[in-house]
Amino acid sequence: MLVLIQTGGYSGTGLNAVLEHSAAPKGSMYFHFPDGKEGLGVAAVDLAAKQFATLIADAAASAGGAAHAARLAIEALTRIVSESDYRLGCPVSVVTLEMGAESESLRQACATAFESWIAPTTALLEGSGIDAQSARTLATVVVSTIEGAVILSRAMRSTQPLVAAADVVAELIDLRCQLAESTR
Repeated sequence: MLVLIQTGGYSGTGLNAVLEHSAAPKGSMYFHFPDGKEGLGVAAVDLAAKQFATLIADAAASAGGAAHAARLAIEALTRIVSESDYRLGCPVSVVTLEMGAESESLRQACATAFESWIAPTTALLEGSGIDAQSARTLATVVVSTIEGAVILSRAMRSTQPLVAAADVVAELIDLRCQLAESTR
């Protein structure tokens, strides 16, 4: 369902398409997801959250600091978006925009997903010497910027918004790290 949401949106993804895509019997789907499409949507958002959290963790593990980690994560997203011919984006933002006001369980799943990206980014920034409150604020801005850049890249059919986001986010993190260092 994740790919179907990424390409067709939550509202545009019908249960028949999910069943066809998964080749699962209808009864099996309702056994595992008694809430139907809403339950599938929550599971898809959870999966997307885990995938992006892994991307963040991999970038942090292989990077030379928080700014470089952010750049690596954004570069990975840039490849995903461009290699899919701008069809794949963030299913969490799609579900949030389409269903956040309609379904409390989907809204909560999306909020939890975003938090699962903000929290490790906050920890990475704190590890770079930024105080907890500033790190949390900056992490929220970083995740928001990345989400917006993915949406713009898809709309414009260009990687330019993601490339610009990588440059600005890395610069902002470097500046905040330098500021934190100078105040110690």
